[in-house]
Amino acid sequence: MLLNSENLDETHLKEHIFSLFKKFKKPLLLKEIYHLLNVPSFARPLIRKLIYQLVEEQKLVSLKKRKFFLPKEEEVYKGRLRVHPGKFGFVETEEGKTIFIPSRKMKKAIDGDIVLVKIYKTTSKGPEGTIIKVLKRKRRNIVGYLVKRKKFHFVEPDDPKFPFEIYIPKKRKHKAKIGNLVVAKIVEPNSEFGLPIGEIIKDLGDPNFLEPHCWAVIYKMELPHEFGQKVEKELAYLPDKVLSKDRKGRKDLTQIPFITIDGENARDFDDAICVRKNSKGFKLWVAIADVSYYVTKNSNLDREAYLRGTSVYFPNMVIPMFPEKLSNHLCSLNPLVERLAMVVEMDFNNSGELVDRKFYEAVIKSNARLTYTEVKRMFVDKDKEILEKYRFLIPMLEEALELANLLRAKRLNRGSLDFDLPEAEVIVSKGEIESIIKRERNIAHMLIEDFMIAANEAVAEYLTERGYPFLYRVHEEPDFNKLKELLEILSSLGMEMELPQEVSPQVYQEMIFKFKDTPSAYLFNTLLLRSLKQAKYSPHNVGHFGLASTCYCHFTSPIRRYPDLIVHRVLKSALKNKKFPYTEEELEIMGKYLSERERQAEEAEREILKRFQALFMRDKVGQVFSGIITGITAFGFFVDLEEYLVSGIVKLADLLDDYYVLDKQGIRLIGKKTGKIFQIGQKVKVKVKEIDLKYAYVNFILMDVKN
Repeated sequence: MLLNSENLDETHLKEHIFSLFKKFKKPLLLKEIYHLLNVPSFARPLIRKLIYQLVEEQKLVSLKKRKFFLPKEEEVYKGRLRVHPGKFGFVETEEGKTIFIPSRKMKKAIDGDIVLVKIYKTTSKGPEGTIIKVLKRKRRNIVGYLVKRKKFHFVEPDDPKFPFEIYIPKKRKHKAKIGNLVVAKIVEPNSEFGLPIGEIIKDLGDPNFLEPHCWAVIYKMELPHEFGQKVEKELAYLPDKVLSKDRKGRKDLTQIPFITIDGENARDFDDAICVRKNSKGFKLWVAIADVSYYVTKNSNLDREAYLRGTSVYFPNMVIPMFPEKLSNHLCSLNPLVERLAMVVEMDFNNSGELVDRKFYEAVIKSNARLTYTEVKRMFVDKDKEILEKYRFLIPMLEEALELANLLRAKRLNRGSLDFDLPEAEVIVSKGEIESIIKRERNIAHMLIEDFMIAANEAVAEYLTERGYPFLYRVHEEPDFNKLKELLEILSSLGMEMELPQEVSPQVYQEMIFKFKDTPSAYLFNTLLLRSLKQAKYSPHNVGHFGLASTCYCHFTSPIRRYPDLIVHRVLKSALKNKKFPYTEEELEIMGKYLSERERQAEEAEREILKRFQALFMRDKVGQVFSGIITGITAFGFFVDLEEYLVSGIVKLADLLDDYYVLDKQGIRLIGKKTGKIFQIGQKVKVKVKEIDLKYAYVNFILMDVKN
């Protein structure tokens, strides 16, 4: 084909380009395309533009050195790469396929990258492929340890999913210290060592201390942690206290004896409660910080909060969704100062049934800041000192506990699930970890939980009745097949359960009660959680399975969760009969994004716990502890200690008495010769073998097992 000024129709040219690739069936260089199409010099920019358009449309694939090829639809897929610590990976494609990638076929792709993968064979286990191109890097920052070998410097990534080290030229080291945790960025894909060339962008410090590990997780997860100048400028215009003009149009509830109940280390108090008993039942006020009054939609503060999505909590620091002026002061319901609030006022009869509800803007003044431990000391321990200190609050708290018990009984009666799996609490003092213990959940935790659930349901039901689009907190019911699989596993373990006609919260609740306080409780709760879906945010109400609630949202924590701020804005619009602040289409996008941010925050909190556990156990090598098996894999089993809430692994390589294989359900390791079994929930004695601080592993050796 000879091009001239009369045959430069773009659609026509694209057809010729496709014909060329179909004919030659191999990658072609730009200069080869020019030659084969007889492209004169004046038309080459147009052909080049069309080729890159086809690449953007994913109709052509671009390889390095300006080579292009036509992918076969049945062979080349786009998807996200998930790398296993064993260095192999899986690509989850847009079409729903899962393609196995051996380590040798990973090329320079890393965990989380969006890649193009070509299937080269299909086995009984599924398709296997090779990475042919990285379309989008997930990570800009690589966190690891700076090491020196001979006269050369490298960063050893602290993530076992990262398949290669990074070479750091001397001029790009920037005074970072050998052995420290550092943040690097890749500046060139290849070096003389066959590794990417990187540059140190931050020296995080000595890995023997806590703070560098916090910053390592922040940079690794790319969590936004700095507030820019535009945000600071907006903050400067906000007052330091409630002004007289702010009180206009609000109910004055400053004489209502509100209190806050939070953890010992809490600094942002976004909910306060008050209860009064009367002849008809109870009146409950739930006051929530009115963040939306100070943070207007699409302001710089608002955009930054949406970007973060949620506050992230580490044992020794917080990455807040809002700057301290808002989160710890102006919007925090601190004691004995006036604060603006959105109030849910609810009337319950003597059986705990909701008979009336009101929503309004108010000014409140919290009478006291209590902790969960103090409330427990009052009503469980009967501590005289604390009872005397808060004697003026005792009658109200007694009525609050009475109402909370009624609400909890009603919720459990409808099928709400109440798991009792231990959560770790890291006790930090003066920069050192004192202990890692099971987080206590006492009557005060349950009281606040019951009242917040009641308020969240009341708001969700009101907005649903009014027809205003907003974000529900939804928890879809499990697939029936998942329940069937669960019961089959239980049956194989000698726990017979009848398969119900349909999936319901009551079915799951009955199972929880059946195994509660039995030796099998830990195993059962773990398996049960595996069968449930994750809760998320959505403008479509499908109910909340775990709470057995038909209509639920998050309203009670706008300081630390952006979805709650959305609900506040919608509630204010509904109360004033104003137009919808968000469309359903906007909420669809926001719900997906905010659910992702929540997952990322949870992942960051899990990782920092893992790092802190490894730091805490460094001086305990050689010590023996009792524990319980909490997870089984093909390479070993995980054990949670009883004395400290620390998790570690017993590797199969350290079990020398037999050859162990994983059963098909993935819950037991079985010895081929002896038939010895290791399974979730089993009690064991282990010795601390070693601590791998680089990958935050605590490695145990098995000492004894109780079947």
